[in-house]
Amino acid sequence: MRKQYRAQGLEEQNLATHPMDQFARWFEDAARAALHGTIYEPNAMVVSTADAHGRPSSRTVLMKQYDTEGFVFYTNYDSRKARELAENPYVSLLFPWHPIARQVVVTGIARRTGRDETAAYFRTRPHGSRLGAWASAQSSVIGSRDELESTYAGLAARYPEDEDIPVPPHWGGYRIAPETIEFWQGRENRLHDRLRYTARPDGTWTVERLSP
Repeated sequence: MRKQYRAQGLEEQNLATHPMDQFARWFEDAARAALHGTIYEPNAMVVSTADAHGRPSSRTVLMKQYDTEGFVFYTNYDSRKARELAENPYVSLLFPWHPIARQVVVTGIARRTGRDETAAYFRTRPHGSRLGAWASAQSSVIGSRDELESTYAGLAARYPEDEDIPVPPHWGGYRIAPETIEFWQGRENRLHDRLRYTARPDGTWTVERLSP
């Protein structure tokens, strides 16, 4: 099972000076591909964490914001990923845009967002998603699907559509401050382009080409 990539290459002289500007270019391309049904959820990213003993785990979450400070996602602070981030804040992100022969790989450090920022985002979530944040004790063992749906139904009765839902104290965001960002472009014969930005202590970035 193998696909020959025939995409246009990625050259150093065409890169943005700052990696988040380069990410913005590629994310816009991915979003346009999503409009044509080529990519499903371009803001989906694989988040990989590790516990204090180095044992890794991965899952797909939705990126909700990006800026010069990094990448933001939201989760239950009692979940496995959050427990591991409390033990080991180093994280890897992967944006798998395979239909357009691109990937972006990020390594960095996770820090919680402030409660004001979390609350502002929480208010933008659909009503059902806000209820879900309360209903699910993420990563914990439950007896059945019925148990989860019963909890959700109780919350829905307590907080109808026009009722304000408070932000759960155990729920919030993480901002991943990048240390490296690699842009991967698929090319013919597995001779892919891999250009990696690495942060310098003074806030500037170096760019290196990696062998595929």
